[in-house]
Parts: sequence; C-alpha cells; structure tokens
Amino acid sequence: MPPPAPLVRRPFAGLAGETEWVAMREILPAATAGVRFVAGAPEGAPAEATMATVLPLTWPAIHRQGGDVLVATQAGATCGDASRDIAAAWLQAAAAPEGVPIQQFPTPTADTPRLQDLLGPDQPILATLHDGFGFWVGEAELDEEAAASLQRADEAIVPTVRLGAESVFWVRFGERCFVRWVLPQDEDRATDGLARLAVADRSRLTPDSRLLGAFRACGLLVPVWEVDGTAEPESFEPAVAALAGPLAESIAASAPLTIDERRARNGLLSRQVTLR
Repeated sequence: MPPPAPLVRRPFAGLAGETEWVAMREILPAATAGVRFVAGAPEGAPAEATMATVLPLTWPAIHRQGGDVLVATQAGATCGDASRDIAAAWLQAAAAPEGVPIQQFPTPTADTPRLQDLLGPDQPILATLHDGFGFWVGEAELDEEAAASLQRADEAIVPTVRLGAESVFWVRFGERCFVRWVLPQDEDRATDGLARLAVADRSRLTPDSRLLGAFRACGLLVPVWEVDGTAEPESFEPAVAALAGPLAESIAASAPLTIDERRARNGLLSRQVTLR
C-alpha cells in the first residue's frame, strides 16, 4: 500500500501563478481559470479543464455533457496537500463519463500526481472573477427550482474586484471594504517585510487606510487593509502600484529586525488568521 500523502505547507509552490492558485483556493468567492494537461492525462480524456472556486453541492469536480471538465479548488481537504487533492479530482473527472459529477474520490497517497506533475512549471493561470455562478450551467436552461437555487448562491457572493494584474483584490462586506493582497514570498519573510514597513510608517495603502493584519494561506501571506467604503474599487489601483516596490524591497531586505520591528512583527503575528 502506498504511503499517505505528506503534509505540504506550500502546496502550490513551483506552479506559475502560485498566488492565483492560493487566491482561488482560499479567498475568491466565484472565479474560474482554464488549465490544460501537459502530462498524465487519462487516455481519451479532454485535455483542457476549468478550475472553479466551488461547484454545486460542493462537488469536487464534474465531467459535463458536451465534454467540459470543471474542478473545484475549494472542495475541501482529504489529505495534507491541496495540490494532490485538486489533481486527484481533476484526473477522476477527466476519466469519468460525460454528465457524471465526482462526489468523492479516494484519499490521495504519496503516489498520487500533483498539479505540478500535470501542468508543468510554465503554465500560468489568471483567475476570472464572476458576479454569479452562472458558469455552473453554461447555456443550459434551468427549471424554476434550479434557477431559484442558483439565485440564492449568487446572492451570497461577496463583491470582489481585481486591482491591477497582481493577485490583489478589493472586497466588500456590508458597508466595510478591504483590500487583500496575496504576496508571492514565503509567509515568514513577508511578515518581516510588513513589520519593517510598519515601523517606517509606510504600511498604509492610502493615507486613510489601515493595515488590519494578515491571513496565512497555503504558505503565503495575505495582508488585509481596510479602505474607504465610498471609493470605487479601481481608485485603489495606483496605491497598489505605488506600494508594490517598497513592499518587495522591504521583504527582500536581509538585515536582522530591530527591536521595534520585532515588536511590530509580534503584533502582526498576534492578528494573523490561518485559513483552513
């Protein structure tokens, strides 16, 4: 019997667009991204698939009538490696007959391919954000009950807007708005960098914004700023672009943290939340 899959702290490392994978796995409500097998495809299976944040009834994947394969990135964990979980669902759906949803699949083992094995290192993804879950059904006509169910799902979506080309997203919860930035560096180095910026009083995204803390997600750090709820999302793009350089420089710095920076780092750690 193959050994169990090992725990992987940074499951999407080595994939082009790691921050996009983390965003689709952890923080985006309704998004899709196209992928294509580079290796490991089941014989006769569709070469392409669509990664989606969630699918109906929390299905891990489905091979739809017509040949489209959809795979959920947020279907939950069955082992300690999100990359293997998603890859296992994709492989099973690609090999399944059309019209068959994958409701469960065997727990991946150490022999189960990972996304890195199926995609290769040079296939980037860019998540497409959606206002609703209409991508579940495509052009199909829904009966009244199904349409009502889809409407309820759509109404639960948190409004989300991408800011620029990076994995930076504006979100609204009620009257409050936030910017979430998935940083590509290791979470510990990113935390050091944020601490340096905080002590230098350069951690604000805009003069009236506030760095609340950060999520820890799949080995990466996702700092969160609260921003003006009356401003248009796109108005924050210049601020994101302006902070990108200083943030990267601060994270790349190799000098030991000062006493004040260590204190700021401890404050950030006390407010961090680990997703999943």
